[in-house]
Amino acid sequence: MLFSPFALALLPSVFAVVHDVQVGANDMLQYTPDAIAAQPGDQVVFHFNPKNHTVTQSSFANPCGPKADGFASGFMPVSANQTSALPTYTITINDTQPVWVYCSQGANTPASHCGKGMVFAVNCGLDGSPNSFTNFQKAALAIGASLSATASSAIPWTTAAYGNYTIPPAPEVTPVTQTVSVNNSVWTTTYNSYPGSPAPTPATVTGQVHKVIVGGSAGLVFDPPHITALPMDVVVFEFQQKNHTVTQSSFADPCRKLNVNGTIGFDSDFMPVSANVTDFPTWNLTVNDTAPIWAYCRQQIPSSHCGAGMVFAINSVETSDRNFTAFQNVAKALNGTGTASNTPSATSVPHSGTSSTHHGCLMLIIVSATLVVAFA
Repeated sequence: MLFSPFALALLPSVFAVVHDVQVGANDMLQYTPDAIAAQPGDQVVFHFNPKNHTVTQSSFANPCGPKADGFASGFMPVSANQTSALPTYTITINDTQPVWVYCSQGANTPASHCGKGMVFAVNCGLDGSPNSFTNFQKAALAIGASLSATASSAIPWTTAAYGNYTIPPAPEVTPVTQTVSVNNSVWTTTYNSYPGSPAPTPATVTGQVHKVIVGGSAGLVFDPPHITALPMDVVVFEFQQKNHTVTQSSFADPCRKLNVNGTIGFDSDFMPVSANVTDFPTWNLTVNDTAPIWAYCRQQIPSSHCGAGMVFAINSVETSDRNFTAFQNVAKALNGTGTASNTPSATSVPHSGTSSTHHGCLMLIIVSATLVVAFA
């Protein structure tokens, strides 16, 4: 039986196989499967799970660095509650040569996903051969270990805004421009991605509501003390007995109101609540970014509430050195020292309790305006 050259040319595409690979499934820093064999014409479809990962081509010699002229998916943020219609990225295999891939999240930092072993390979050598997947992943892990060792030896910690207390450095961020689609709304947002940051994708156009109790029978605490929130989510602070505030600060200066380069932090003002009140005043904050938000109670009478550990955080990265407990430890260590000149005195004037929405900085207001236009 004779075959025409045209028919032979069609064979690779006719018998092409589609290989599905999960990226970051089950909140794990891995591709599943992590290595496959594929023929020319086959396609590899990467399915991105919640968190924020990439599919970036590298080389065996440099597992955690981009290959010149190689493919790159870019960051693919996926919200925590998204279980269907996951974003995908597809590559076509052109030959039988090995293809090496890594996740570029946290590149060149101790939090590098690649440095933690998040790599993938097509047509790599078998175990025991020099270019095996095992050796490729070991090389990536070695890079991660080196980054951690370098960071430790470089004395990355800095001094707090006052006092002699040292604090861990802020994470290195990667600016990302992303097209976001929620329900029938589509818009473009620019945000800073960093290891452990939440996705910039709202769960819904209107956002979810998070309730936080301020003070009351639990004492000098915010309950819960820290939360994870997506853009468009609303945090409702319910003020219970005593007289408290929720005031934005910074990690390095927990007990003073944020005032950096013209950016003034939000402040609920004092909310005095008597012991027999059952209808509690509230104050609302809309989250419009993925960056951590640090806050405290600025009550100074009879002593600093912040210095006692009454602080709060949104989107603190609990797997990093800048977690909530570390923030609270800074507040306690400084114990409100040096705050008097920058902290308004407590007031006994009743507050109206009217709910209002405040934004922490100019960037958030701009993002919010972008979203409003997009949803109109």
